[in-house]
Amino acid sequence: MSGVVNGHDQARADRLFRLLIGVYLGGGLLNSIVNLLVPRLRITLGLDYAQALCVHLAYYSSYLVFALPITLWSMRLGYMRAIAVGLATMAAGCLFFVVAQGERSFALVLASLLVMSSGVTFLQISGNAVTTAFGPSARMAPRFTLLQAFNSFGTVIGPLVGAWFLLGQGGNSAPILPFVVGAGGLVLLAGTFWAHRRMFAQGRSDRQVWPRVGIVAGAKRMRFGALAIFVYVGAEVTIGTLAVNYLMLDGTLHLSAVAAGQLVSLYWAGALVGRFAGSFALRRIGPVPILGGACLAALILLAVAIAGQGMAGAVALLAVGLCNSVMFPLTYALALPDDADDAPIAAMLLCMAVVGGAVVPVLTGLAADQIGLPHSFVVPALCYLVIFGFARSRRPAIQGIA
Repeated sequence: MSGVVNGHDQARADRLFRLLIGVYLGGGLLNSIVNLLVPRLRITLGLDYAQALCVHLAYYSSYLVFALPITLWSMRLGYMRAIAVGLATMAAGCLFFVVAQGERSFALVLASLLVMSSGVTFLQISGNAVTTAFGPSARMAPRFTLLQAFNSFGTVIGPLVGAWFLLGQGGNSAPILPFVVGAGGLVLLAGTFWAHRRMFAQGRSDRQVWPRVGIVAGAKRMRFGALAIFVYVGAEVTIGTLAVNYLMLDGTLHLSAVAAGQLVSLYWAGALVGRFAGSFALRRIGPVPILGGACLAALILLAVAIAGQGMAGAVALLAVGLCNSVMFPLTYALALPDDADDAPIAAMLLCMAVVGGAVVPVLTGLAADQIGLPHSFVVPALCYLVIFGFARSRRPAIQGIA
């Protein structure tokens, strides 16, 4: 990747970082509020678990469906313009949800989530691609990890604010208020990015895109990195979703649904604290040992949650969030190709891998039906083994990145 080599580039990188804070914070808020739809839809529409979990299926499948066309469009449109379009699309999805809520239609709710997540796909691809302005991995990893920390801050704040509206007794209009306010904020943020649309040159490339897709996708680093992103997102969503049920079990804390849901905010808070801490730790320790150590810690904690249950199991399961904190930004940074011109294609492939959030939870649910919820966490444990393998495969990069 090309580094930041002069004061102008450094100032541009600083300005971009400040703009992206709003993107990552807003994305975290939206994701956490979408998670609250699962219990709400079960209550209001009388859905079973399989039907309610179609929320995740609709939301995360879009990464696979829309990643390729959005990447091609973003490369022609320009990344800052593409981010603005993505934010506006998310706002449209929020307003679409308001209509779906009024109609009490589950199909329309899923369609609105698909619109929202298509906007998020714009942000994932274009937002991650422009982080190459931060310079090579030695400089990009700390800032990218800090941006992910703001994303985690959104996931913590979202349930604390959104739970009252979506799960409380605030009246018929309460559930739509977070989406109305969110739409307004997203429109303002889209306008800000559109005003900065000339910060980067147009995204058009002289290269033939399709041949480059095959070359980039064929690289071992990219294939393994995409698999690591797939299983990471799947494991994170799985634990964050099923932790509520785990805390309600007689063998653990036997909490009420509301109390368990509130306590799960500690899982996301762990990711918040870990990402802020990780952004500073990366200035002294390379990303490879940090990623490998986080995977091993997650495996140990899941083993305690599977075998121990009780208070120890509950604490261990929630503490996995701390281990998750650095996994996505470090895996992403380590998977990127050295040629910055291939960044949008790499971002597309890694974005498509986020579909793991639709697959791994279903596999874990199937396991839970057969062997019980605590033992079903062996599925996300296997995911962390895959990520650990990716970290080990990048060990030669320690000298160049640390």
